Amino acid sequence: MLHVRSIWNGAISFGLVSIPIKLVNATESHSISFRQIHTEDGGRIRYRKFCELEDREVTQGEIGKGYEDADGTIIPITEEDLSSLPIPTAKTIEIVAFVPADRIDPLQMDAAYYLQASGAPAAKPYTLLREALKRSNKVAIAKFALRGRERLGMLRVVGDAIAMHGLLWPDEVRAPEGVAPDTNVTVRDKELDLADALMDTLGEVDLEDLHDEYREAVEEVIAAKAAGEAPPQAPEPAAGGKVLDLMAALENSVRAARESRGEEAGDHAEVQPLPQRKTSRAAPKQTGGKKSTSTAKKTAAKKAAAKKTTAKSAQGTKKTAAKSTAKSTAKKTTAKKSTPRKRSA
Repeated sequence: MLHVRSIWNGAISFGLVSIPIKLVNATESHSISFRQIHTEDGGRIRYRKFCELEDREVTQGEIGKGYEDADGTIIPITEEDLSSLPIPTAKTIEIVAFVPADRIDPLQMDAAYYLQASGAPAAKPYTLLREALKRSNKVAIAKFALRGRERLGMLRVVGDAIAMHGLLWPDEVRAPEGVAPDTNVTVRDKELDLADALMDTLGEVDLEDLHDEYREAVEEVIAAKAAGEAPPQAPEPAAGGKVLDLMAALENSVRAARESRGEEAGDHAEVQPLPQRKTSRAAPKQTGGKKSTSTAKKTAAKKAAAKKTTAKSAQGTKKTAAKSTAKSTAKKTTAKKSTPRKRSA
């Protein structure tokens, strides 16, 4: 991390323990940056900073901060003014509590930083705090000042380092009022079952396998235009209609997800349209003492897929010229099913 420029130098206040640290960015943006140009000739559009009193362009070194009062008066504020604020968090990340990680609402999450130990004296207390966080399975809540305002932070262990997530103050998170549908909707258990099946089919994903396809597409456009070629065109969007049947949409989603994973088409038999199911598809019951011949044949037909001997017995009841073993079995089966025998004259 030594090659990463620190954006803040200070210390972690852990009770009476002070840990010198440097704050470095934990994330970086890979977005493609564009310049503003004059569309007629491609010339760069630049912004120049002018002093309105002297009506001249000024350099960055001549620019400072100022607060505009209600009457329009500008009150200059220097970096020295901000660094000497009468608060303990001006140059210190002050830990105020340790809480379970699930106490932190993800909506409060802001920018992420790494806390880098500053010098050899910081190694021991830094390691102590890291190991204490590991063993407690908790995160530290801290207050710190950065870029002109006091902020909340959450310290947690990432590998062998301590990371800090900036947190919004609770009153900066809006309540989700008026966001959820305001109409009464009933979700059937069958629909939830299909949604569960779709979730199971999609499964998990290794976040390392995900990448920015939009950025790659923009890079292809830039490369094509730089080579004097026509940029690639987006494929025609599939003609989509309004989804009226939620069950059918879920079933199709499960089927498409499984096909994309290389699973056989027959693997999704459990998501057949539920309204088409009939009671006759239930598991066959044991044959009783008295049932009609048609019922007995249906029962024998269902058993035929499970046991070959039962299939032979069922066929024996239909054919009189069967083998002796089939006749014996047919007689037993016919007796159990109360099938009328043909009497001699």
